[in-house]
Amino acid sequence: MRRRGFTLVELLVVITIIGVLVSLLVPAVQASREVARRLQCANHLRQLALAFRSHHEAHLFFPSGGGPDWTWHMTYDNGIPVLPPKQHGGWGFQILPYIEADNVYQGIGAKTDFERSIMAISTPNPLFFCPTRRRPEVIPAADWLTNPGNSGRTFGHAKNDYAAASLDSTSARPNGIGVVTRMVAQRDSDVRDGLSNTLLLGEKRINLSHLGEMQANDNEGYTCGWNHDVERYTSREPLPDFYHDTSTGEDRFGSSHSGGMNVVLCDATVHFIPYTISAELFRRLGDRYDDEVVEFQW
Repeated sequence: MRRRGFTLVELLVVITIIGVLVSLLVPAVQASREVARRLQCANHLRQLALAFRSHHEAHLFFPSGGGPDWTWHMTYDNGIPVLPPKQHGGWGFQILPYIEADNVYQGIGAKTDFERSIMAISTPNPLFFCPTRRRPEVIPAADWLTNPGNSGRTFGHAKNDYAAASLDSTSARPNGIGVVTRMVAQRDSDVRDGLSNTLLLGEKRINLSHLGEMQANDNEGYTCGWNHDVERYTSREPLPDFYHDTSTGEDRFGSSHSGGMNVVLCDATVHFIPYTISAELFRRLGDRYDDEVVEFQW
């Protein structure tokens, strides 16, 4: 008996069907992966917020925003990192003992305070990165910090994807209206609107055209004190990441997620905020005591 094989037309039909099935499957797989990355990002923010809580339990106040500007190295006293208001390094440096990075915080193995500071600045921590946007990133650059002096060295600067609320200030509160303020540390009792109504950290918006480079508002890195690398405005609506030759994104909050961004409140609860949030509501979230309660109805 003669065996009958597949005709060319039949093979083409089968290949077409397989192609259609694959085209349907790939977006679903990509979508499920993004859901997983978004949840991982949310978990990073929760872990950072829990570190803030642990800092408060240990010292009875939150980490400060450091400062008074970005020009400072981390502050040590005879090799021991100091606390606010004497600490010039930012909140990212101050929470290191509570995210299993105490060796970096203490500068174990370094011989001078400059070396300890450089160790902190150049050591990345996965918790500071959103997996949707990028892997942990360290970019080498010359030391441009001038206080208490310049090391004259080139070293890595570990980036970050999360910023504190907020850079906004008033004449009555020149150090900031949020929980993470310039040099001065706040307590639970200073968050008059309530821990569950006040923004602590959120994803920061950046220009994706310059990932892997030093770009304004993504160069000093996670240890920086009082700077738009580590603090953002809540008086400006959050917007998605973008591509542009030169724009810096106006120091807004934002993300690489579709439709919105992850934030964490002072009580360590995480929320996904859509970009459609009203400007007024977002501003109120960043103010620790405007006496206006925020209701989450996303």
